[in-house]
Amino acid sequence: MNWFLELSPVLQALIATLFTWFVTALGAATVFIFKTINKKVLNGMLGFAAGVMIAASFWSLLAPAIDMAEEAGQIAWVPAVVGFLVGGAFLWLVDIIMPHLHAGASEPEGMRTGLKRSVLLVLAITLHNIPEGLAVGVAFGAITADFPAASLTGATALALGIGLQNFPEGAAVSVPLRREGLSRWKSFLYGQASGLVEPIAGVLGAIAVVYMKPILPYALSFAAGAMIYVVVEELIPEAQGDKHHSNVGTIGAMLGFAVMMLLDVALG
Repeated sequence: MNWFLELSPVLQALIATLFTWFVTALGAATVFIFKTINKKVLNGMLGFAAGVMIAASFWSLLAPAIDMAEEAGQIAWVPAVVGFLVGGAFLWLVDIIMPHLHAGASEPEGMRTGLKRSVLLVLAITLHNIPEGLAVGVAFGAITADFPAASLTGATALALGIGLQNFPEGAAVSVPLRREGLSRWKSFLYGQASGLVEPIAGVLGAIAVVYMKPILPYALSFAAGAMIYVVVEELIPEAQGDKHHSNVGTIGAMLGFAVMMLLDVALG
């Protein structure tokens, strides 16, 4: 792994987000095995993804942002609060503007469009992946700031956690597309495409903080706010959508949080 250590943070962010995209593709590949996913299993996977994102938002993003602000002589809570709220507001605006359709929903959200249901389903998961890729990119870019709170192992733990929760997200796109009547191959292609935004967001996030270090605490908090918006707006309601299996989503969220916390504390 020495070759990875010698790379610039931007290239590290690119490789890390290519990994998270690859796991999305693996999840999408389940469509070659299954045409449907048991609702209980899906609830558990979505809950797991929510738990990972909640834990990552604090352990990998907000806590380091607060530490960095203190070390820089800033009022510790200002970057965390401002960045967090701006990140949530950004995703709220994207949610209003970008047309998308969640699996199981009958009506699309966002601006009216003539796009096919299959494309709208892909766009729904793409919304999730924007803050995830941004979070990984910012975490790797933060290494150049020489803050004790920013470390390669911590950024790697975040990438691993995001990758883990991307597996169910890939399946959550490809399998519904298969039910919509698309071929297995097309369902897979659309499913993996939903993760392609992560390397783009990751590289942009890394570049932003490498060249504009003063915004680092704000950038970390921004990514956290965007992820929490996705969790509260999309993942938890979908995981709790079936009243008969809502406890499975809750258990999944607890496990996801525990796994991400373990990764961050053990590796960070």
